[in-house]
Amino acid sequence: MASRKGCSMNGRPDTVHIDDLATPQLPDDIVAMRESVRDLATSLPFDLAVLEAQAVAETGLDDFGDQLHHEPYEVCLRALDSEAGLGPLGRLGAYNNFLQLLRNRLLIVDYLKRHPEANDIVIERPIIICGLPRTGTTHLHNLMSADKNLRSLPYWESLEPVPPLAEQGESFDVDPRWTRCDTMLAMQDHVVPHMRRMHDMYPDHVHEEIQLLAIAGSTMLFDTMAPMPTWRAWYKAHDQTPYYEWTKKVLRVLQHQHGPSRWVLKSPQHLELFGPLVTAFPDATFVVTHRDPVSVSVSLATMISYTARTSQEVVDPPAIARYWSAIVEDFLRAAVDDHALLPAAQTIDVTFDEFMADDIAMVERIYALAGQPFTADTRAAMEAFMDDHPRGKWGNVEYRLEDLGFDLAERRAALAFYSERFALRDER
Repeated sequence: MASRKGCSMNGRPDTVHIDDLATPQLPDDIVAMRESVRDLATSLPFDLAVLEAQAVAETGLDDFGDQLHHEPYEVCLRALDSEAGLGPLGRLGAYNNFLQLLRNRLLIVDYLKRHPEANDIVIERPIIICGLPRTGTTHLHNLMSADKNLRSLPYWESLEPVPPLAEQGESFDVDPRWTRCDTMLAMQDHVVPHMRRMHDMYPDHVHEEIQLLAIAGSTMLFDTMAPMPTWRAWYKAHDQTPYYEWTKKVLRVLQHQHGPSRWVLKSPQHLELFGPLVTAFPDATFVVTHRDPVSVSVSLATMISYTARTSQEVVDPPAIARYWSAIVEDFLRAAVDDHALLPAAQTIDVTFDEFMADDIAMVERIYALAGQPFTADTRAAMEAFMDDHPRGKWGNVEYRLEDLGFDLAERRAALAFYSERFALRDER
């Protein structure tokens, strides 16, 4: 449910306030589906050995490459089973997500065995966006991805980097992986129709590499599934460098399939992992985005609380807000403490206000630092993207602190170290 505010004067939907975060009102067919799968979902074994055996049976492959994924998967599966508070749809979704990750890993390892030359591909001078959601990262990523001289990761491909064996070598008018993604997103739009107001997703939407990091074994993607303190503690306590290095294998596979390219990548998790990021991509250009962290925290917690209706039995927005406030603070503390790890000659800090004042001019500055040509065709491609995807195309959401139990003064004080470091304007 949502309450509307104001009147659209430009043909776009009105702004809405999502007023059922804590008491989700799901479509009748989704409620019926949830109850119909309850027994099945409860019986699912969140056991890595069982999932691996199923992935082997479904793919006809049996080589996972190494065991790097074992410990993080086992930790996360236990947390999902015992502390995430998943409902039937959440359990079913989590089980299938891990099954898909394991299928992907088998297919990637198989691809590299059949194409060993792909192991020698160099991921050269990527442009990597590091910033929290709601700081302009998606718009920036979209603009640069409109440039056909750069390679980005569409959502459908992030979900299935290598086709199933039965689809390899076949010719299709539309890639079946694209179709599967489109079907999944249609269901998402049905269950959480306001999600596109906050973060529009479609099969060709350029996506973060958190899906690829998940195949490697460890990623902040798992945090978005539900509050899982056990998982978060493991993640913070372990060096993430091996998972970044494994992700480069996936990028090599993708590059081998489509030819030479310069990547533009993006993920919020990079903010607290500058060390592993630089180790894996030492010649990258690093673009670090910044915005009032309190506004970011409120909008991020609202979005995750809203999508929690698809997975959790009981949605507790204040608990979700506390969990994500701690994560945001971890990210920003690490970004301040470890900023010097980023090579100064390869790094640019971008504030939201400056970017929004002239987005194309900021992209030109980034290209100049990265040594990437910015041509008339590049500008035209970016302007065409903005014409096709205007800001607020699906309408906006009104974010309220009281929905999440936020204490504005407490959050402002807790995050002052970051706002002061980057001279950020308070937006609330």
